[in-house]
Amino acid sequence: MLTPALEAELKAAIRTIPDYPKPGIMFRDITTLLGNPRAFRRAIDELVHPWAGGKIDKIAGIEARGFIIGGAVAHQLSAGFVPIRKKGKLPHTTVRVAYSLEYGIDEMEMHEDAVAKGERVIVVDDLIATGGTAEGAVTLLRQMGAEVAAACFMVDLPELGGAEKLRKLGVPVRTLVSFEGH
Repeated sequence: MLTPALEAELKAAIRTIPDYPKPGIMFRDITTLLGNPRAFRRAIDELVHPWAGGKIDKIAGIEARGFIIGGAVAHQLSAGFVPIRKKGKLPHTTVRVAYSLEYGIDEMEMHEDAVAKGERVIVVDDLIATGGTAEGAVTLLRQMGAEVAAACFMVDLPELGGAEKLRKLGVPVRTLVSFEGH
């Protein structure tokens, strides 16, 4: 659990851009947090805290900001890193899953040898909104026999229900800050 002071510090480090990418959306831009060494370090420390000293085999980062955060989390936990990418971006044999977006369907994939059956994996991305992308990542990892130990995000938009969707799938969710609206 974050202290109120740390939560305020992390929220203040995240830039809000109104009406991006379309009118009515309040875009939560974590690049300002990533550029702030103290905030970035504290955010990563908080994300890994529940699993420090535990057995996590891999961190699965969702393209693209999940790669930045996931790489740092993997380093802190001495775990391997698995990139989960949009279709057609990985060079070796892949496995793929379709997932729902706000306005349609897309596909994501990972290398077929990225996780072994029974490996404990944490899914990481910058933000959880409707949960379609994260749900797709969980499905893909489970399809390959991995145990999804948790999902971690810096930002939660609780009104959109994504974190709750993952919890209903039996995935513990860790988020650092929440913003109202979307």
